[in-house]
Amino acid sequence: MNGGDEVVTAPAGPPQPLDWKFSQVFGERTAGEEVQEVDIISAIEFDKTGDHLATGDRGGRVVLFERTDTKDHDALRRDLERTNHPINRHPEFRYKTEFQSHEPEFDYLKSLEIEEKINKIRWCQTANRALFLLSTNDKTIKFWKVQEKKVKKISEMNLDPPKAVGNGCVASSSNSNSPTLCLANGGSSGNDFSFPPGGLPSLRLPVVTSQETNLVARCRRVYAHAHDYHINSISNNSDGETFISADDLRINLWNLEISNQSFNIVDVKPANMEDLTEVITSAEFHPTHCNMLAYSSSKGSIRLIDLRQSALCDSHAKLFEEPEAPGSRSFFTEIIASISDIKFAKDGRYMLSRDYMTLKLWDINMDSGPVSTFQVHEYLRPKLCDLYENDSIFDKFECCLSGDGLRVATGSYSNLFRIFGCAPGSTEATTLEASKNPMRRQVQTPSRPSRSLSSITRVVRRGAETSGVDANGNSFDFTTKLLHLAWHPTENSIACAAANSLYMYYA
Repeated sequence: MNGGDEVVTAPAGPPQPLDWKFSQVFGERTAGEEVQEVDIISAIEFDKTGDHLATGDRGGRVVLFERTDTKDHDALRRDLERTNHPINRHPEFRYKTEFQSHEPEFDYLKSLEIEEKINKIRWCQTANRALFLLSTNDKTIKFWKVQEKKVKKISEMNLDPPKAVGNGCVASSSNSNSPTLCLANGGSSGNDFSFPPGGLPSLRLPVVTSQETNLVARCRRVYAHAHDYHINSISNNSDGETFISADDLRINLWNLEISNQSFNIVDVKPANMEDLTEVITSAEFHPTHCNMLAYSSSKGSIRLIDLRQSALCDSHAKLFEEPEAPGSRSFFTEIIASISDIKFAKDGRYMLSRDYMTLKLWDINMDSGPVSTFQVHEYLRPKLCDLYENDSIFDKFECCLSGDGLRVATGSYSNLFRIFGCAPGSTEATTLEASKNPMRRQVQTPSRPSRSLSSITRVVRRGAETSGVDANGNSFDFTTKLLHLAWHPTENSIACAAANSLYMYYA
């Protein structure tokens, strides 16, 4: 109401496609530079605030980045809010610290090498200005605390810090690695020191000051020896106290405070391993309901389980799978149906799954089939035989949703990634390349009207479908693949990994 006149607003249509721009790159390769295997990024994760980003690599390292533009622009933000201006901030991150999370190990009982590669990273709740996160390789999960520590320095000396006098030697830091050796009588080897004639006029005692701060990563707990098979997922619970870890056949529930005990809540291992028909590929806790979690399988199904039903959740509360189209079965059907990643939307109402060829959006209240299906690289279908021969068909691509739930994203080959609009009526289907010019491979996809089936809109969207080439007619490169990406929790900003380089984009 405005002055007695009723204002009727027209129903809003689907949001406009976003205009993506390059933001930053870390670890950019020069032309012809060879990528070291240990430097290839294998995990990416934003924390809940979006102010921190963590990456893990095949060398077992975890690298942390922190956002800088939010701190610098708080005053500008308040001014813009006062004048009702839109806030168009350019997201900027900077390197914060890194630490060696995992080392290569050897299982002598099974004669098996355990890689140091980081499979997953998950942020935990912060406390006392310290950052907490979980990282895992194939067998062992670790709980890390990253905190600023004050570096103690000694000042106000009679002598220069490198020299020594009295009953000991002077250290420039509490963690000094100086080779100066203190002798038992208080002298110092390596320094030709003699008192000046007449001695020192006065003796000043050293003063310890704490001016600089240093980031220190400390492993608080190690959760080991609970998985016979390779860990593919870890996921925090919304209660802030527990998390799950999943391998091919089992899902275990842990308490963050207890590292020597876990509860097995899902076990799909048959009595006879010859009867094994499917394995667990991914598992994720519901973002708000601490009793619910979902896990996907190699047969393309997703099971939603309720921890209140029983201690061992072998029976699911809901099963989500898409019926196979008649006459479409081939040798590759089961391989490409395997789900490599699942993610819940922020509100927990929808789930996103990625199999080899498609992205599927599911409504947890409707288990008859996906709400929307997005074709990621349909032009590869004639090439499945080649992909099988070079093992590319087993690549595990991750997926992510925007914080507002209006868009989804996933990676492809030739360092491309796809962004689709999933709002009702949206025809957004963008192809971007992980480079400083993300729109270089952009192709305008013709709009396809969505087909209404009863009250549910099922949308199928495709890119270019030219056999043997990518979305822009270029020859396809199976060796450059974009497997890992993450969407900022509150803004339209994406971080993605192309080999050892971390690219960031915003819209």
